Amino acid sequence: PPNYLSAPRNRPEGKVLETVGVFEAPKQHGKYETGQLFLHSVFGYRGIVLFPWQARLYDRDVASPVPEKSENAAGHGSKEVKGKTHTYYQVLIDARDCPHISQRSQTEAVTFLANHDDSRALYAIPGLDYVSHEDILPYSSTDQVPIQHELFERFLMYDQTKVPPFVARDTLCAWQEKNHPWLELSDVHRETTENIRVTVIPFYMGMREAQNSHVYWWRYCIRLENLDSEVVQLRERHWRIFSLSGTLETVRGRGVVGREPVLSKEQPAFQYSSHVSLQASSGHMWGTFRFERPDGSHFDVRIPPFSLESNKDEKTPPSGLHW
Repeated sequence: PPNYLSAPRNRPEGKVLETVGVFEAPKQHGKYETGQLFLHSVFGYRGIVLFPWQARLYDRDVASPVPEKSENAAGHGSKEVKGKTHTYYQVLIDARDCPHISQRSQTEAVTFLANHDDSRALYAIPGLDYVSHEDILPYSSTDQVPIQHELFERFLMYDQTKVPPFVARDTLCAWQEKNHPWLELSDVHRETTENIRVTVIPFYMGMREAQNSHVYWWRYCIRLENLDSEVVQLRERHWRIFSLSGTLETVRGRGVVGREPVLSKEQPAFQYSSHVSLQASSGHMWGTFRFERPDGSHFDVRIPPFSLESNKDEKTPPSGLHW
């Protein structure tokens, strides 16, 4: 029998579960198509696939094959890590679910540099996310508008002859083509320390001229996952930022993005985005997150080193939602 996917519906007398779709078997091989409905396996929101990206995943937990006894002896920077191709997806998040995940994940994972005639430094597109293939729990629905998002009907249209029955409009194809350099994720870095897994995805955002110098911008998306049953809380961050110009900056601070998230068995993950700028076209970042256990003891979790590269075409500035 099919497994029905249900979601709470608010009513004066309380919450009621209503059927929103039927679960499908997750794909072990191959990619999900544009228009695939899914439930996020970690954050629980409803979403829809816009298009896939092919990324190189650098997983320091499965680095070069070495005997177990020498694994711990290898220094943090001495592991050889080879990238493996992995599929990620650009997705829309259902706006009805955003309030329920706001404590666990920022729902503005995509930001752009503002155009030159705009005084703001950055602007964000809410409800866009990057999702790994294994995060997707696919489902189907007979609803012609199953996802509530301001871009849903601009990007997708219903076609009952297709599977899935939501196909890309020309506006989606044009938007992807025009903003490809600023949306594409190419490298994903992952490392686990004491059952806390840190995943980092860096994005190049472009260059701006400021006071007769060039300033290069990147955003980076970080996901923290507690793979253990013990409750822990993030207390501090410690970053090292190396620029090709030869500078090495150290950044320390409480929590991340003004928060000190608790990772528990019930809510094991937290995701956020931040930004960094350099006065050079490339650099590196690495560091640690300090976590606290219930007994008050602390431990440091490594942030896998990742490079900041600016090898994208600079000719066309990001256009955001300009059609």
